[in-house]
Amino acid sequence: MLDSHRNTALACTLSALAGYVDSIGFIHLGGLFVSFMSGNSTRLGVSLAQGHWSNAAEAIGLILLFVMGAACGSLIVLGGGARRQPWVLLAEASLLALAALCHELGLSSVAVVAMVLAMGLENAVFQTGGGGGLGLTYITGALVKAG
Repeated sequence: MLDSHRNTALACTLSALAGYVDSIGFIHLGGLFVSFMSGNSTRLGVSLAQGHWSNAAEAIGLILLFVMGAACGSLIVLGGGARRQPWVLLAEASLLALAALCHELGLSSVAVVAMVLAMGLENAVFQTGGGGGLGLTYITGALVKAG
């Protein structure tokens, strides 16, 4: 997984990218996240407890999109063979470019969808064929594994 300095640097860079993209999403969404699904599940619980159904629905939608992105990343890994990592990175970069273009065109909802899918997909960069791997969009899990 992180068997080389190149992969270690890539993992750190992608984690930083996830934080950057997440902060943009957090500002745009007013307190929800595009990559930090633990935060969204917490916000979901609070929204349900307070009876804010539209906020709960938005959190659920983001979580489902993230899972769809992660599933797409897994499919790329399963079909990508030895060159799976570049294909996952290309898909992520394409989605983020689409998000930027949609934002410029005033299609902010589509931009958010592309960002969430990209962040879910990013977690497949170091995924192995069996599904294990290094999660890049949440630091807590990486810190627990490092500990």
